[in-house]
Amino acid sequence: MRVQPYQNTGQKKKDIKKQDHLQQEELQNLRLKQEVGLISGVSLIAGTMVGSGIFMSPEWVLYHMGSPASSLLIWALCGVLAMFGALSYAELGTIIKESGGEYIYILRIFGPLPAFLFAYTSVILVRPGSVAAVCLSFAEYAVAPFYPGCSSPQTVVKCTAAACILLLTIINCLNVKLVTSIMNIFTAAKLLALLVIAVGGLVLLAKGHTQSFQNGFQNTTAGIAPIGVAFYQGLWSYDGWNNLNYVTEELKKPEVTLPRAVMIAIPLVTCLYLLVNVSYFAAMTPSELLSSGAVAVTWGDKVLGSWSWLISLFVVLSTFGSSNGTFFSGGRVCYTAAREGHMPDILSMAHVRCLTPAPALIFTSAMSLIMILSGTFTTIVNFFSFIAWFFYGMTILGLLYLKIKKPELPRAYKVPIIIPLIVLVAAVYLVLAPIIDQPQMEFLYIFLFTLSGIIFYFPLVRFKYHPRFLQRITLHLQLFLEVAPTARNKN
Repeated sequence: MRVQPYQNTGQKKKDIKKQDHLQQEELQNLRLKQEVGLISGVSLIAGTMVGSGIFMSPEWVLYHMGSPASSLLIWALCGVLAMFGALSYAELGTIIKESGGEYIYILRIFGPLPAFLFAYTSVILVRPGSVAAVCLSFAEYAVAPFYPGCSSPQTVVKCTAAACILLLTIINCLNVKLVTSIMNIFTAAKLLALLVIAVGGLVLLAKGHTQSFQNGFQNTTAGIAPIGVAFYQGLWSYDGWNNLNYVTEELKKPEVTLPRAVMIAIPLVTCLYLLVNVSYFAAMTPSELLSSGAVAVTWGDKVLGSWSWLISLFVVLSTFGSSNGTFFSGGRVCYTAAREGHMPDILSMAHVRCLTPAPALIFTSAMSLIMILSGTFTTIVNFFSFIAWFFYGMTILGLLYLKIKKPELPRAYKVPIIIPLIVLVAAVYLVLAPIIDQPQMEFLYIFLFTLSGIIFYFPLVRFKYHPRFLQRITLHLQLFLEVAPTARNKN
């Protein structure tokens, strides 16, 4: 009678060991879900691109270019450049099937130091800055109806933007499918808004409102720097063309979904942007457009009359949807860099039930909140574009290296070599033109900030110095956030 308990105890120990082994296997196989299909991919690209830019940047493009026709030319060229860049990235995405965008491509092609400098700059400065700029735009339009006839208090605007970031953090940490559903709904709403403006412009043109297009190139600016800054403002409206490359591991059949989504989303957005700009010029003279604080709202007042509130509502929906897409992809850069050992280990972990990179998203949220407190929309856009196009150029250079030196690598999609060459030339121009023609100390500060990453790279990454207190903090945060290390998705 006494032998039985010992047999049960031995069996229990075996069961416990087996259960522990299964749990360890589950943690080792913990991966982000592949929830992003073609429709969600198109929504992620188009939904992120169509944000605040098309409602705020047209006046700045016109300001730097000087004439309506040259402004439209800039918008068209920005669309072509975004398309060429996205097609080049699509080839990279079918060669290197990992999430992380520029970071993972620079790491695999150029090595750890350039990749670390990109991650360091992107995670601390570029991506949080992008989220902050879009959320500030959302806040401007969201609070404007409560302060008719006067500008909104900056404290209220920044608090609203901060609330938007916190809400996005909660949504993105809960469920990827919830995020993609929100993207699909908001993308449909913002495309409807652009269609309303575009159709309204066509009606105005049919009625003979063509005075802005007479002598369309008159007063065009010919300077190198103004054209570069005009491209910055226009390309800000197209930012998001590369967002699908940040979530490659979460795509269903990435070798098919990635190029198809790019070929659908970017031409669609480019055509709508051109029609919307034509509509703006049909409803307003260039001087009226330049004096407008919010171009889309002014257009609504002139064309829709008492229904102009619809435009404000559409802009709020548009900027919130764009914020969601930017936040969704931005957190993946931080997550991938941490997984490669270039950021703290805690940022590479995913929630054990929700399967989302919660620590990376929370960190991106914190940095975005700091950006909101310290910056304004225009300054964030200009310096974001400067550093972003430097790394875009480096990534395209990596693709050219693979095409020339390693053509044997398997790839489901190939882009003609002339396309990445054009993008590389454009990137060099966009980085150098403003520095040469109108140098500013801020560009030097950004350059020095990027190089300062070397100070952290050698002790923390190259020599793998990890203080004990950081390991304790990681353990406590892991238990508190209920997160665990993840494995790569093998597509």
